[in-house]
Amino acid sequence: MSRHDEMTTFEYDRNGEVEVLQQRTRRMPSPGHDEVLVEVVTAGVNHIDGFIRSGREEAWADVPFPRGSGSDFAGIVVAGDADGRFRRGDEVIGHLRQGAHASHVIAPVGALVRKPPSVSWETAGGLFLAGATALDTLDDLRVGPGDTVVISAAAGGVGSIEAQLAKQRGARVIGTCGERNFDYLRQVGIRPVTYGAGIEERIRELAPDGVTVLIDNFGQDGRALAEALGVPASRYRSSADRRETELSLLQDDPDSVAHATALLARLAHLADEHAFTLLISGYYPLTELASAYDDLQNLHARGKIVLGTHPVTTYRTLKARDVQEARD
Repeated sequence: MSRHDEMTTFEYDRNGEVEVLQQRTRRMPSPGHDEVLVEVVTAGVNHIDGFIRSGREEAWADVPFPRGSGSDFAGIVVAGDADGRFRRGDEVIGHLRQGAHASHVIAPVGALVRKPPSVSWETAGGLFLAGATALDTLDDLRVGPGDTVVISAAAGGVGSIEAQLAKQRGARVIGTCGERNFDYLRQVGIRPVTYGAGIEERIRELAPDGVTVLIDNFGQDGRALAEALGVPASRYRSSADRRETELSLLQDDPDSVAHATALLARLAHLADEHAFTLLISGYYPLTELASAYDDLQNLHARGKIVLGTHPVTTYRTLKARDVQEARD
């Protein structure tokens, strides 16, 4: 095979931690009916990817090995789709159940939307799962004007999008986080509150008229806090609820794909309208996938971690957040 007939992909042959991931060279696939071949430019890294790889998600128990890694991607159409909905050279954002951590992917046209020119490749590649989860959650809770919303882990990938879009809908938003993320949340118009003892009192100081919605992305005592703040059970979402939303967005039946793509189209439009900003806290070459997962799993990241297939340089640079953490 020549280089032009080959693609790079990350796969694993058994469940496990990051060490089971294998970088492999495969023959370039050919798209079938209603499919296109996309040259990936950027791809996102998500916590749920690691949970699936480790075997903790039973929904993947029947998926044969080898399995691909990753669901979020953005890239350029290079072949396929005889119906012409997407043509060679079109810039797209897409989603897959698995296999996005690759130089090229075969994607159903129903899992793609056009990338707005104003949306950066870094944002586009990290947009799908975090953004669709955030948007689906806000829709389900009917967040809007008059709401006061508390969002935990509000500086993370999902939480930061939820917080900004809730604010864009007219809600008052309080974000819980560590102190190192206070400046970031204030920059996007979110009032920060630290975790830990006394959090209920700190929230009440910022929301003397009460809290109507609580979204827990952190997974520690969220239900107890919601009850203490008088949030109705119907307007509380736990980290377990978030996991179920993410898993539903990764199903590949037609209805699930259509729902996920509709959310992705709305997100692309919202990003184009600057309704939210996706902070990219780590940008790694595709070949450094293990390092990207280490960054994510050590909970160092705010915003999103993204992979690039054609980075200008692979030289590692010191991140500002690493400098701050070294001082703490």
